[in-house]
Amino acid sequence: METQKKITEEESLLKGTNFGSLDYRPGSPDVHLVILPGNGRSISSLLFPLPSGFFHRSLSCLRSPQTFSHSHQPRSLPFRVETLKSGTEGYNADVTVVTYGQSGKQSDDRSKIRILIGFGQHSRELITSELALRIVLILTEEQFLPGIDQGSLNSTLENLVIKVVPLENLNGRKLVEAGELCERRNGRRVDLNRNWGIDWGRKETNSTWFTCQPETQIMREVATSFSPHIWVNVHSGTVALFMPYDHKKSTPDGLPSQRTRALIEELNKVHCHGRCKIGSGGASVGYLAHGTATDYMYDVVRVPMSFTFEIFAGDKTLEEDCFKMYNPVDQTTFERVLNQWCATLLALFKLGPREFDMHSTNNR
Repeated sequence: METQKKITEEESLLKGTNFGSLDYRPGSPDVHLVILPGNGRSISSLLFPLPSGFFHRSLSCLRSPQTFSHSHQPRSLPFRVETLKSGTEGYNADVTVVTYGQSGKQSDDRSKIRILIGFGQHSRELITSELALRIVLILTEEQFLPGIDQGSLNSTLENLVIKVVPLENLNGRKLVEAGELCERRNGRRVDLNRNWGIDWGRKETNSTWFTCQPETQIMREVATSFSPHIWVNVHSGTVALFMPYDHKKSTPDGLPSQRTRALIEELNKVHCHGRCKIGSGGASVGYLAHGTATDYMYDVVRVPMSFTFEIFAGDKTLEEDCFKMYNPVDQTTFERVLNQWCATLLALFKLGPREFDMHSTNNR
């Protein structure tokens, strides 16, 4: 199997990027949403005609090609965008990775807590990539979450390096944009959350081998090179704070698992008001899932805190309306979901690092 990979990087040091106004340009198949900074450059993505017109199209277009600033923002924000490319047997995939908080000095970065968050693994779950974009805007101080003390958040972020993958499954997303609203798989019709080399091949897979998909290969490389302390795989379809395992009805033994459980219980109490499902995904969703990213991150990459967050539960009676099952269709619910789960992720940024002893070489 031949794999080609090309990494291109667009590096910038943001000083609070002033995006300015939103410019909607209807009248074509790709309706542009242009976020305009002071110099008029576009750094966001596209809109497309779906049942809810406030969803963006491809967040792979998110980029920061230049250094932007505005006078009231004195603090420099390290911010990098990479596009990683991989291909096998004529099938190619691009995955965009947004990194916040790197100083440029490896010794400084290795002393920080590293967090990796993946969105858009299942292509029909558009709301997850919207959450990714909102988090990026909050990190760059272009949007502010109500009730969040910005000074306290800035202090938290100084000790973190955060990698955000806004849209893991771009090829599958294109199928959804073309009208296949129930499609969750990639462009090869393979479920990327059943393609990881952990308890793989029991069922629910139509791939020839684990980690055979370019998207999975890219994500594995990102994870192994970054070596995160915290991993979050963001989905929709229910409302939950899951920890390993997905492939069995139990959670791992030991202190790290106990700490993870205590953390999701606190997040559930504060941000889900006790309404989120918590614990092992395998014990909570009614079926076992084999070859999932979160189980792989925990058992193979050895990420001490590995989570799956499920951020929206639509109407399950609408089995033929997949869009409504996995995504909000009114602006009020859309904003509520984004605000709730932005707050949950920001709480994770604050509470998660408290569970780690940075003087220890192995928290597992």
